[in-house]
Amino acid sequence: MSFSDQAVAAKDAARVLVTASRATKDAALAAMADALLAAQDAVLTANAADIARAEASGTPASLIDRLRLTPERVAGMADGLRQLAGLADPVGDVVRGWTNANGVTVRQVRVPFGVVGIIYEARPNVTADAGGICLKSGNAALLRGSSSALESNRAIIAALREGVETAGLPADAVQLVEGGREVTAEMMGARGLVDVLIPRGGAGLINAVVEGSKVPVIETGTGNCHLYVDASADQAVALEILLNAKTQRPSVCNALETLLVHADAAPTFLPRALAALADAGVTVHGTPEVAAHSDAVVPATEDEFDDEYLSLDLACAVVSDLDAALTHIRQHSTGHSETIVTADLANAERFTAEVDAAAVLVNASSRFVDGGEFGFGAEIGISTQKLHARGPMALPEMTSTKYILTGSGQTRG
Repeated sequence: MSFSDQAVAAKDAARVLVTASRATKDAALAAMADALLAAQDAVLTANAADIARAEASGTPASLIDRLRLTPERVAGMADGLRQLAGLADPVGDVVRGWTNANGVTVRQVRVPFGVVGIIYEARPNVTADAGGICLKSGNAALLRGSSSALESNRAIIAALREGVETAGLPADAVQLVEGGREVTAEMMGARGLVDVLIPRGGAGLINAVVEGSKVPVIETGTGNCHLYVDASADQAVALEILLNAKTQRPSVCNALETLLVHADAAPTFLPRALAALADAGVTVHGTPEVAAHSDAVVPATEDEFDDEYLSLDLACAVVSDLDAALTHIRQHSTGHSETIVTADLANAERFTAEVDAAAVLVNASSRFVDGGEFGFGAEIGISTQKLHARGPMALPEMTSTKYILTGSGQTRG
């Protein structure tokens, strides 16, 4: 089937989804979860083929971690679909409403986008998350995964489509888009067939879609996430947050990439932190002030403070005060998630007010910036733009609105 045929089929499916009841959509999500678990062996076999191909081609370990599925991760995908079924349906929610002096009532109501195209890299769990979120929010999904996860995505999509049909909805509500770069270009040019595009992946992919698409784009951003340890910080708390944010899962966008330490805290905090990071297998790329505390520190180049490592690597610098930390973050942040560890309420308030990011954390790990951790269920991604949606994109963010006016024969004079 050509992409245009897929898009037309998705349009037809979207017309069914827009009027589907919550009970029907929730039944579909439950059936999708059941079908995914039933297909676990097929999914893992397909994923093993993708992993073998990636390893043979020299793919970095961080990307292979994103690609890899396990029984636990498949179960997590199914759990995510079930959690979506338990969440409120945003479609039809009244955002605001009033009655004008002439008796006409005005309501702003949430409605699906229609057809959502998602272009993403590596992580096959995104296939289930995106398919589920789109269906629950009444959208048909055209899922363009990367070639590295092709076999995994085929197996996952087959299970999801089986579940959708079991609930009496059109299977074309969830489709996998296959092909080369020409298909991606066709997808980006499909204005009128695709209502919105969402890129999820590295900076290269995101920039290519933002710059080349004729279809409206919701931009999910890369995560050069900072942790600033203030002079007043409880250093035991700071160390625990540092290790969790960097090492709990380093290959994801909310993992820590840059550590900034106040000069007054550095003499006591850095020796402990550098030793603990080394024990955890982290390579620290630091300025001379950081390297003075450990021979294991690798000299950091200036451009490393703009990097999203997605690995057990960390950039580190000593800053003179909060103002210097804020300046550094303004210069290097990608606007994803920024953290301060402090016991100073005034500094915490300044940090949250002045840092320009989708999420700002005080005394907590950046790993919490996630739709599931927010209680949203699964997420499409973390939006770092300022129009339409910002932060974890869950069900409400996958809708638009329309105004419904109801009168009793009024005309405008």
